[in-house]
Amino acid sequence: MLKLERVSETYDMKVFTDNGEYFGDVEEAIITKTKVHGWRVKATKNSYLSKVLGSARGVIVPHQLVKSIGDVMIISKAAVPTASQEEESA
Repeated sequence: MLKLERVSETYDMKVFTDNGEYFGDVEEAIITKTKVHGWRVKATKNSYLSKVLGSARGVIVPHQLVKSIGDVMIISKAAVPTASQEEESA
């Protein structure tokens, strides 16, 4: 059965990769009309994002990479930035 959630209930939800690694917390949903396009995930203390991004505040995860939303959000490991991606964008 499909369980519906309000978008506001996802704020501050913990985000984990499909490998089980803590990624960060949901800060905001990016919505246009009736479709969720992405999720802004903030880097929190002891999260994978804070280790990889350093001083950056977070990333935007496309909704296509979200695998599940329940008590926590599970995202694909394809959303995880790597050190080489960060060096290329710098």
